[in-house]
Order: sequence, then structure tokens, then C-alpha cells
Amino acid sequence: MQNSFSIPISRRDLLKLAGVTAAGVALSGSVDMRAEAADISGDTLKYAGKKIPVLCAADVCVCGGGPAGTAAAVNAARQGVKVVLVERGIALGGLGVLGCVYPFMDTHAPDSDTPYVAELKQRLRDKGIEPFDGVTQQTWHNPETLALIHDEMCEESGVNILYQTVVVDSVTSGGKISAVIVQTIAGLAAIKAKTFIDATGDAYLARNSGVKFERGYEKTGNNQPLSFRFEMGGIDTQKLYNYVAIELDEDWCKSKLPYFEIAEAMHRKQRYKLEAFMARGVETGELTQAEAEYMQAYTIIGKNGVMSMNCPEIPVTFSATDPISYSKAVTFGRKMMRNIARYLIRHLPGFENAFISREAVMLGARESWRIRGKYYLVEDDYHNQSRFVDAVCRTAWFIDAHGEKVSEKLPAGGFYEIPYRSLICDEVSNLIVAGRCISASFILQASMRIQPTCASIGEAAGIAAAYGIKRSVAANQIDWAALPANVRSYVSTG
Repeated sequence: MQNSFSIPISRRDLLKLAGVTAAGVALSGSVDMRAEAADISGDTLKYAGKKIPVLCAADVCVCGGGPAGTAAAVNAARQGVKVVLVERGIALGGLGVLGCVYPFMDTHAPDSDTPYVAELKQRLRDKGIEPFDGVTQQTWHNPETLALIHDEMCEESGVNILYQTVVVDSVTSGGKISAVIVQTIAGLAAIKAKTFIDATGDAYLARNSGVKFERGYEKTGNNQPLSFRFEMGGIDTQKLYNYVAIELDEDWCKSKLPYFEIAEAMHRKQRYKLEAFMARGVETGELTQAEAEYMQAYTIIGKNGVMSMNCPEIPVTFSATDPISYSKAVTFGRKMMRNIARYLIRHLPGFENAFISREAVMLGARESWRIRGKYYLVEDDYHNQSRFVDAVCRTAWFIDAHGEKVSEKLPAGGFYEIPYRSLICDEVSNLIVAGRCISASFILQASMRIQPTCASIGEAAGIAAAYGIKRSVAANQIDWAALPANVRSYVSTG
């Protein structure tokens, strides 16, 4: 595949796929991002007064290559439909690869691994990365290995990946998306598809296409705090373990090398042994209170002497949904990162020869925008352990709303389910939303946002998209419960 994908489009197919006449196509965007009408013209499309090329056409176009988007693309392609996956970076995996968000948190729900998630873990094992430590139940992966696995799964299933490509706009008419406008390394282009999956994490395609949405906490308007994760190398992890686990007798986490983590969070009820250590940095003026408030780090399997730093946690005054505030958060967060690293190198046993070896290439947004779909998940669904006939997965990860509410856990063996109806909306018939931006309240989203759950949601989205295309059923009219059990990635127990 050199200069084109295996999914070219002719003028006849273009018009058929669009389902509209050249004069009948209108561009629909959000209130403040509307553009002029776009007209189909052969293998070009008139957009904003310019003729731009139609880069390719597919049955399914997935926007966003994070855990949800990659799962959606692979599973749609495995059903025999043509798939193009649009990713703004140069690696798949989203925060788990580009954002240094490691490891994958455990759902805490029994039998929650859908087939795709189970396969990912097995592929890690096949490459020498054992994901389980036997204690935390977290999935300890290696980001570079995970990126390779995603590439391999896409190649094997026939997914066409467009790297370094950003979704800019959408072309809609009559409640249906006919194309997305993307910025590529060569300039603006269009991608045509029958069904679109929004796995951007920010519900960008959905919002741009007229779907109702929310952002932030309903009571305050604040998003969850952003993070700016990084990796540090040159760490003597045995010396660190001896100091934290043995000398300080920290027993909140029973994991042992090579699986080892340290943490402290001053705003939580849990009292960590490293709190006093970080507080001393505030007293000496080496750390600000915000920098000392939250610190966590994990060893990385296959990267000896390297730890993934789950910090700094950027103050909530910076917004994940305001472009200026977000940009200022990058600069502010980088300063926090350097101060934390400097303090650890000076004072934490095992970090004497450490250094920053990698910065994330995206901020960690725990929550930004969320759609209002056919079913709106709320906190009661968590506490009531709701079941749905159209459920696509289950989870029991606790309500983890940094800065607002960190809830009690469900009873052992408890869980709630996520319905397919939370992935679809009334406004756009050929759109499925996957990942952390599905239809849910701020508090409920704080539970379902972890990467394995997002991957399971994406898996179901891909299967549903392919199923609907093959049977000429609109994505938002699919009855997940009516799919054959051997086709579904998850069958409800409720």
C-alpha cells in the first residue's frame, strides 16, 4: 500500500455512498464552527470554497485510534467490512501509549474481559510481557510493545490506518454523516463512509455533527484535573523498594518487583507513607502544594530501571475543554513535572541517578465532553448494579472523579453494565460513539472511563457497525440484544 488504500471510490460509488445529490449536501457543525455548504464533485469535494480530494471511502470510518477506536476498527474489519482508522498521532493506543497512562486499571468486575481485551493480554504474553502481577490485577503492559501489537492487529484484519491525520469537520444531511473532513500531511481531504465511529475521546465528531453533549461536572462545570505523565529512567528500583516497602513499611500495595508502585494522595482518606516525604518538599520550598498533592509511579515491564510517573495532577482551574486553558496547562504541567522529578532525584532513595526519559505527547484528560444519547447512565446505575438486555460490557471500577468524589467500591463480585443505547443518539443515524465520551453523567463516567472498559465498548461498536452495514440497518436502530450470541462480544446476564 504505497499511494492509495485498497478502498478507492469512483464517482458513481461516491454519489451512491453519500445518498444525496450534489446539490443536496450541507455541512453541519457545532454552533461556533459552522462552514458553508459542501458539494460533491466526482473524486473531489467542495469545502470552504476549495476543491479538496476525496482521499478514500470505506464502509466504516473510525475517528480516533485509542483503546476504543483501535478495538472498533479491528473488530469491524474482522466482520468483513472495509475500515479506515483516523489517528492524529503516529501510534495507536491513545493515552496508554502516547499519554504514558500505564498500567491498565482493573475493572474489578468478574469475567469482564471481552474477547478483544483477552486477546490483547495474550498478545502481550506472546511478546514476553506478562501482564499480571498476581496481586493488583492491573494489566502491566509495555507501551512500545502495545503500539506494535495494535499495528499488527490492524494489518492482520485489513484496517487501513491514516496516521498524522486530524478530524476537522463533518458533512451531514438529513441526520446522516456522509463525510469527514480531515487535515493530512498533504492538506485537507475528505473521507466517505457508510457508518462513522467517534472514538476521539472528546466526542468531537458527534458534537460537530449536531449531537447533544455535556462537559464537566453538572454542579461546578469543572472537568476532572488533567495530568501530564512522563517516564523516568536510571532508577534503582530495588533500592526504592527497600526504602518504601521495607523501611517505611508501606503496605497499601502488596505488589513486588518487577511489579511495583509507589503513591501518595493528600486529598484522599487513605494515608500513604510517602505523604510526609512530599510534604517536606512544600516546607522547604522545593515543591508547591499542588505538586506535592498527588504522586504515583509504576515500574514498566521490559524497561528495567524505568517508571511511569502518574503525575503531576494539574490544578482543576485548567480546563480540558478550553483550548487556551488546555494549552496553558501544558506549560504549567511541564514545570510541575520538572520540579517533582528534581525533588525525587534529590531526596528519594533509588532516584539518585534518575532522569526524565520521556514526556507524554498528550495531556491525560480523564473527562472532557460527553454525548447525550438514547440512554444516559447515572450514578444510580453504578450503585444499583444496573443490568441491560443490550449491554456491551460490564465494569465495577470505583467512582474515581478526581477533585470531586472518590466513591466506595461495589461489593465483591458486583458490577454494572453499559448498554448499547449509551453509544448511539437520535440526531445522527449512522454514528456510534465509543470510549470515555459515551452518554453518561460526570460521576458515572468517572467509573467507566478506564482503558479496558473503553476497549470493550469500542469492540462492540465495531461489531455493531459491521452488522448494521451488512443488513442495511442504521447504527442507531441496531438492537444489540438481537444480534446472534456468537457475534456479540458480550451477552448480558441480566
